[in-house]
Amino acid sequence: MEKELKIAVMPGSYDPITIGHSEMVKKAAPLFDKIIIAIGVNSNKKYVFSLEQRLEWLRSVFKDLPNVEVKYYTGLTAKFCEEEKAQYMVRGLRNASDFDYERIISQLNFTLGKGKLETVFFISEPQYSHISSTIVREIIRGGGDVTPFIPDAIEDDLMEKANDIFKI
Repeated sequence: MEKELKIAVMPGSYDPITIGHSEMVKKAAPLFDKIIIAIGVNSNKKYVFSLEQRLEWLRSVFKDLPNVEVKYYTGLTAKFCEEEKAQYMVRGLRNASDFDYERIISQLNFTLGKGKLETVFFISEPQYSHISSTIVREIIRGGGDVTPFIPDAIEDDLMEKANDIFKI
């Protein structure tokens, strides 16, 4: 009998990826046979960085983790998980507000996933708990230094793209 792979999806917009995101993936990687970092594409949402750019950054950051793949999807996350045969979703928690929101979403995904999709939560290290993509974008817009909040692998490219977008 063939062993079923433990596959997890870590969905997000990653606009841009932060060191908080990379911390969660590094924590989760040893627990799963495969982790799919999945950019959810929502036509109603305005992104700062292009899908192609975000995919490239994710691939660059996780190139040394052989069990990590980078993909994108449209539609429901639970449907994408089903298509990828993922039994788990990985989510990071920075604070109590994150937990309240993510708990509800995990229950909805469990139902949408027909009882076959569990959410695994990782609690952020204290030094990363204040970091979010939204905060990083605001710092960029204000002309601040975001290098303490983003992975080293994308630092130069992100700042170049940010300068082009925001004319810093």
